Amino acid sequence: MIQTTATTTEWTAYASQHASAFACAPAWLDLLRNVYGFTVVPLTATNAAGEITGFLPLCELHSPLLGRRLVSVPFSDHAPLLADDDASARALITQAVALADERQARYLELRTGQHAALAARSDMATSDLYVRWLVALSANPDSVWSGLRKPVQRQVKKAQKHGVTVRQAETRADIDAYYHLHLLTRCRKHGMPAQPRRYFHALWDTFAESGALTVLLAEYEGNVIAGMVLLASGDTMRYAYGASDERYLQLGPNNLLMWEAIQRGGARGYTMLDLGRTARDNEGLMNFKRGWGAVEEPLSYYYYPQMQGLATTSERSWKYQLATSCWRRLPLPVAERVGGSLYKHLG
Repeated sequence: MIQTTATTTEWTAYASQHASAFACAPAWLDLLRNVYGFTVVPLTATNAAGEITGFLPLCELHSPLLGRRLVSVPFSDHAPLLADDDASARALITQAVALADERQARYLELRTGQHAALAARSDMATSDLYVRWLVALSANPDSVWSGLRKPVQRQVKKAQKHGVTVRQAETRADIDAYYHLHLLTRCRKHGMPAQPRRYFHALWDTFAESGALTVLLAEYEGNVIAGMVLLASGDTMRYAYGASDERYLQLGPNNLLMWEAIQRGGARGYTMLDLGRTARDNEGLMNFKRGWGAVEEPLSYYYYPQMQGLATTSERSWKYQLATSCWRRLPLPVAERVGGSLYKHLG
């Protein structure tokens, strides 16, 4: 039987010491549990004195569609394994594998990025389908601007010239304005289920007051035409979600939003903007992120006993293309209702 002996207070305190690891933050794990009903299993490693030296949060997902899975951490591109030393890291991995066996999970998925202790295990499979992108921030926006590619700079200037403005969300009504665009982008453009509205309300209620959540809205002639959701912790600000009305894309609102995020992040003292993961075979999105001076970093995921799940499905596969094509055809109210119920199974 796998036991996690650390108290909630103890592992919460340890996770809080690693402020940049947003996916391991207690508030984020609580949100996943409250919104989606996931069971959170906090694995810990300790030294001889009983002090915590490592932390690996697993979420147990039960789904009639995809079976029982253990994931660290659902709906997170990157969830680092926190460990003070190699022995602690190995102990956490051993616990995770044993827990997967004990609970008869179809698979264990660890979204840690490249990790030597995981790569060394012969019983785990490695997926290198994704990379992540990082932009260095500065309190001096001119130094960042000079690193942007000329087409990106032109799009920012174009949006400004045409009178597109950016403001920060202040109320739940602003979150609903963003969510409408989010539905359009996820369902109509990408052919993917969208998160339920209550998820974005939970983000607002949990993180807005502390400043960890920033929602930027681009407006044109009184209409909200694009939006961006940013989550911050430690020295890093993360691009979490972006959405737009395709009728206004020629005005360059997404570029203006990104530039505003870069300026605000630098002014607030963050040193890095994480643009999230990108599938290696999505060359268009890869080039877009390169345009912002982003540096590419490998984002390995590790699986036991073998690679399974949605995160291992190529965007060019026939299954992916068929699913997205069908989803685009759903009426938007139906897509919102069905997607909100379905989304928790996709973690």
